[in-house]
Amino acid sequence: MSATTYPNYSPGLQGVVAGITTISEIDVETSSLTYRGINVHELAEHAVFEETAYLLLMGKLPNKTELAEFKARISNESVLPKEVIEALKQCPKNMHPMDRLKTVYSMLGAFDPDYKADPIDHDANVRKAVRIVAKAGNAVAAAHRISEGLDPIAPDPELGIAGNFMYQLKGERPDEFVTKVMDASLTLYAEHGFNASTFASRVCVATLSDLYSGIVTGIGTLKGPLHGGANEEAMYMLMEIDKMGDAEKWTRDALANKKKIMGFGHREYRIGDSRAAYMTKLGKEIGQRVGDTHWGEIANTMEKIMWDEKKLFPNVDFPSAYAYYLLGIPIPLYTPIFVIARTTGWCAHMVEQLDNNRLIRPTCIYEGPKVTAFVPLDQR
Repeated sequence: MSATTYPNYSPGLQGVVAGITTISEIDVETSSLTYRGINVHELAEHAVFEETAYLLLMGKLPNKTELAEFKARISNESVLPKEVIEALKQCPKNMHPMDRLKTVYSMLGAFDPDYKADPIDHDANVRKAVRIVAKAGNAVAAAHRISEGLDPIAPDPELGIAGNFMYQLKGERPDEFVTKVMDASLTLYAEHGFNASTFASRVCVATLSDLYSGIVTGIGTLKGPLHGGANEEAMYMLMEIDKMGDAEKWTRDALANKKKIMGFGHREYRIGDSRAAYMTKLGKEIGQRVGDTHWGEIANTMEKIMWDEKKLFPNVDFPSAYAYYLLGIPIPLYTPIFVIARTTGWCAHMVEQLDNNRLIRPTCIYEGPKVTAFVPLDQR
């Protein structure tokens, strides 16, 4: 089977235009990413994550009053129902962190005051979106602590989404720089066009299902290692290199043996992942602040070789890996952190889908047997 045999067939839907959006744009010529027209690098450097969430959900950047009101809404909606906490305590000890998150959101829908709202009610969907985004960091932190035999920590109303996640995870209020790193990270991961999980979420709600079902769909899709998990694998790779003690030799051997090197290249960018530059800067600065710069040094060596030999650049997952590690975040939580950020993009897309909905129903090519006669059971 090939594109020559079926000229209208594109494996994996690559290059197929599946919709129109006003949410984000990936410019392949300049390798830049914008959220509703605003460069993501500027958002990461100058805004807090709540500003990015507001931009994606409401369609514009908030003014000071709107931001304060939005932060208050987020704070008021961030607490998980006690029934959800109890359900997390019943999860098997070996349950994957992403499956724990699916459990949380599959329950949360029924606790939403707009649970029975019309699925195309725009205002109700935006209210749901705010509640979904507000609870994501709490859900990740609580699920992890419970899995470790620890009590979950209630969110601090004085902290934002980024700061609260670090506080609820570790039990210590993060300093301004740590909060800034997490704010930037969440912003950089918040949205990225019609990627696999976002498209899956849109397909789900296009049936007139609800936003919570779409979130569960998105989490399940992101769990797959061909979509999420690259930052986790990048950190395991860096640890393997560190153990060997020679980043140049490891990288050149990996290239010679055609071993997959995580955290480099991206199918949507030609000359570099614009999100990676600022995250790299922050990752190196964390290392300097904590007195552990060798991860950044390994990264420098790998980046030079990968560009010289393959013209491949680091994507955002590469610096995020060692940045999270230096912040003391357990590696299995790297993809769940992706969820904290991407709930904003998923919700924005699902609201957009439902505002002008059409069932997403592609066709397929049949290559099975031709019509044959049915054979009765006693003659088979």
